[in-house]
Amino acid sequence: MNYKLVIFDFDGTLADSFPYFLKTVNMLAETYHFPPIDPEKTDQLRGLDARQLIKNARLPAWKIPLIANAFIRQMSKDIAQIPLFEGVPDLLKQLWHQGVRLAIVSSNSEENIRRILGPETAALITHYGCGSSLFGKQHKFRKALEKVGVKPGEVLCIGDEIRDLEAAKGAGIAFGGVAWGYTRADVLEAQADRTVFYTVQDIIKTVVST
Repeated sequence: MNYKLVIFDFDGTLADSFPYFLKTVNMLAETYHFPPIDPEKTDQLRGLDARQLIKNARLPAWKIPLIANAFIRQMSKDIAQIPLFEGVPDLLKQLWHQGVRLAIVSSNSEENIRRILGPETAALITHYGCGSSLFGKQHKFRKALEKVGVKPGEVLCIGDEIRDLEAAKGAGIAFGGVAWGYTRADVLEAQADRTVFYTVQDIIKTVVST
């Protein structure tokens, strides 16, 4: 079907921030006293959902916002280290030229996202729903639909984590997972009610297919 709105996650979906995440989260582990990520276990951890990762790190709930905010602040200082995935600017331009409205819902800050996208690409985004809590995307999705003025059946959410899929289901919108993000492709493939995209061209074909 043709979608009128595509809501993108940012980190791991549009931006190749996972290498930066690994480096920075281990730096924050010293400050906030949680176990650092063992590089040899990275692939195993990419098979876990967010709740499992939190349990694995033995993090109390009250620490999560502190760590997330510290990560975002550090990223703002290191913004030049975060590239977009290859083909992302062209993907967004092609969808925009096809008349598809674009939104980004992310726990990252709007300032960081705009700086990484660059002014030309950032201008293609109709709505930014940023600074969401780890499990607060469902509300942000609904706000995006309200802002753009579309129905749930006209919307596709594209992300790279199980929590993105869960939030999309809660908001009643379709979900597609990217194979190049934080969560391993085989984990996304095992989920119900999802599409998995292996290239940016797969996204274009799905969004504008008739």
